[in-house]
Amino acid sequence: MKALEGLKVLDLTRALAGPYCTLMLGDQGADVIKIEIPGSGDDTRHWGPPFVEGESAYFLSINRNKRSLTLNFKEDEAREIFLKLSADADVIVENFTPGVMERFGLGYDAIKAVNPGIIYASISGFGQDGPYHRLPAYDQIMQGISGLMSLTGEPEGDPQKVGIAVSDIGAGMWAAFAVMAAAHHRARDGEGQYIDVSMLDGQVAWLTYQAAYLFATGQPPRRLGAAHPNLCPYQAFMCQDGKYINIAVGSERIWERFCDGMQLEGLGSPDYATNGDRVTNRSVLVPYLQQVFLTRPVAEWVESLQKFSVPCGPINDLADVFADPQIEARDMLQEMMHPTVGKIKQTGIPVKFSRTPGGLDRPPPLLGEHNGEILAGLGYSSGEIEGLRGRDVI
Repeated sequence: MKALEGLKVLDLTRALAGPYCTLMLGDQGADVIKIEIPGSGDDTRHWGPPFVEGESAYFLSINRNKRSLTLNFKEDEAREIFLKLSADADVIVENFTPGVMERFGLGYDAIKAVNPGIIYASISGFGQDGPYHRLPAYDQIMQGISGLMSLTGEPEGDPQKVGIAVSDIGAGMWAAFAVMAAAHHRARDGEGQYIDVSMLDGQVAWLTYQAAYLFATGQPPRRLGAAHPNLCPYQAFMCQDGKYINIAVGSERIWERFCDGMQLEGLGSPDYATNGDRVTNRSVLVPYLQQVFLTRPVAEWVESLQKFSVPCGPINDLADVFADPQIEARDMLQEMMHPTVGKIKQTGIPVKFSRTPGGLDRPPPLLGEHNGEILAGLGYSSGEIEGLRGRDVI
């Protein structure tokens, strides 16, 4: 048994934030029914290149452990099917623009009327209210509005976005957390509820210590590249081979070990005696260390400093990541069979349960692959299913 076996999730999401939420639920055993537009499906089925045997690599990366049902909500019969599915569902997750589900007649109030215990999660860029709530939102827009890009990049360079869509993925993670919190509440008190998840809210919540700097000083923190605003040295340095090492001196004990490992007389200066001194004098300390790191390749520095228990490591590209023995040992690269592509690689499940481990049980579905299976489960005959198909309901 997986932790979420028996939890039925209707997934009305596309792109990244919503599908990442339902990926997390499906990995832990939830029965996720991915409801898509007939003929086209989730937008990401067409995002590429790269494609693998005609399937979008992007789509394949976030849609395992789901079944696909196509429904055309412009048709009354499709909405009737959804209401039948909702009657015994546990969770609905959707990421349409606010107001769209209500226009379909499938908003929270309509679903609650047939299933009072439903947990209904809406993911959007700005949330369900406020002056921006109907504006379109993509990850890069949210990284800018939330202030994240103002913190990312070199001090004299342009603002930069993070290299993965953290606003989307973060919203998906917040939504999965919220669904589990609501499920616990329902198990305790018997009540379903509506959940409003905003990409922007999630990004602002992540600001934490950077926001604290603003609150304490009245000044917005500045970009520091790979450096840390409160610790030094805590950043990346280029090595002799053109690759980079990350150094994280997070305490005075680590500083002592770092000095032992570096064996540099200059580090004994009173200017570097405490972290506060090192932060104040980072403009001298960092260039000094940079010149030293250029004398040896990254692998030598990592091996040498790890002997002194200094937190450090190389900046890997993704080929390095998925060749790393620690990644292999933690099953963070896995393979599964796809019905048309064959063997595909997937990132693993990042949380490990001792009693109810998750698993990669279903490959990312073909569009409408499970129409017959799901509708038959609702009592539709094969003839009725064919009729629905002929009328463009599915």
